[in-house]
Amino acid sequence: MQNLPTTLPAWLALLESRHAETHIDMGLDRVRAVKERMQLAFDCPVIMVAGTNGKGSTCAMLEAVLLQSGYRVGLYIKPHFLDFNERARINGDMATDEALVAAFDFVEKSRADTDLTYFEFTTLAIMYLISKAGVDVAILEVGLGGRLDAVNVIDADVSIVTSIDIDHKDYLGDTREEIGFEKAGIFRPGKPAICSDPVPPQSLVEHANNIGADLWLLGRDFNYQGDKQQWAFAGRSQRRNSLAYPALRGANQLLNASAALAALEALRMQLPVGAQEVRAGLAMVELPGRFQVLPGRPTTVLDVAHNPHAAAALAQNLGNMGFHRYTYAVFGIMQDKDIEAVIEHVAPLVDHWCLTTLPSPRTADVQELAALVESKKPAGAKPDEFSVKTFADPAAAFADATSRAGQDDRIVVFGSFYTVAGVMAARKSSLH
Repeated sequence: MQNLPTTLPAWLALLESRHAETHIDMGLDRVRAVKERMQLAFDCPVIMVAGTNGKGSTCAMLEAVLLQSGYRVGLYIKPHFLDFNERARINGDMATDEALVAAFDFVEKSRADTDLTYFEFTTLAIMYLISKAGVDVAILEVGLGGRLDAVNVIDADVSIVTSIDIDHKDYLGDTREEIGFEKAGIFRPGKPAICSDPVPPQSLVEHANNIGADLWLLGRDFNYQGDKQQWAFAGRSQRRNSLAYPALRGANQLLNASAALAALEALRMQLPVGAQEVRAGLAMVELPGRFQVLPGRPTTVLDVAHNPHAAAALAQNLGNMGFHRYTYAVFGIMQDKDIEAVIEHVAPLVDHWCLTTLPSPRTADVQELAALVESKKPAGAKPDEFSVKTFADPAAAFADATSRAGQDDRIVVFGSFYTVAGVMAARKSSLH
């Protein structure tokens, strides 16, 4: 065997070089074979979370509430913004380089001649790391779809599907029914299967019933209601009243919080959680890049909205923010997204566009973006009221928006994790 890398950056570079192509090899046989050789298993409850949008928020809320309850929590969440270590959290802290390198070494030794993609390799490594960390509960976020995602080689004790919408059409299908079936692939016979989408596809319901999963549907098995001050959750046998709104901003967060509380109700015998811990966890939860409003002026919002469903939620949240003189959008997106529908939702709220190329072979052409955005120009808009500029990277686009935006304006960074990560990195380097 060749000498293995000894640092995390070297390991990641090796994995990227092995799979430089963008092809995704759908199927779990190879991952399952390596998992068996690794003897990868969890001796604690596992919560698995899939969905088009809201997965990360739901995982973060579960983690926060369970940490407040005194449990040791392992979390696999993705993608990362600045450091790969963000993907693996043990008890609220990012995994160390040393722990990840050790896990990578073990996967490499176990895989023999089995070929693994970057995502499959790193998923097995992080799940192995969490399984050996002595946690009381593991929370695993699904990457793409569900049925054929590498995370799905593990049998979850509770599975959550947050929302179902059109995304990743090349892999998952181009209707909600097709995508719903893929997401439902994480459900297991006899185990709680929670769906917080208000209008679940029939394919998801039928699959859950066909395999004998214990299906929990929003509006039937659990629900929520709220006023301006507080909200309440009602499950099958558990009520939680007088809850403060989650610290994560946005109109969809009560759907995500309700899914998290339904999962905790389903696990209440193994992982009892008190009312005060729920309140404290929801009040303290943090998740970068999900309608994240940065301190200071002009107001700056970071949001990884990259599909029509997420863009509609972003537009609703921006509309609820109150008056801003001008809105500057720092926007870059992948070419395989429904770009026109994403722009359609947000365009009525944006005055000045700073469009960026992204550091990925899948980036949308910035000149084509410019033409699309120009077509949304309001009739009779003057140059100081509407503009479109293009940039080579998110940092340059953000620098331009910052130089032009006044105290009463706002800057919205959205369209891709790459867009938000590029701006985060630029802000971090400017602070040092």
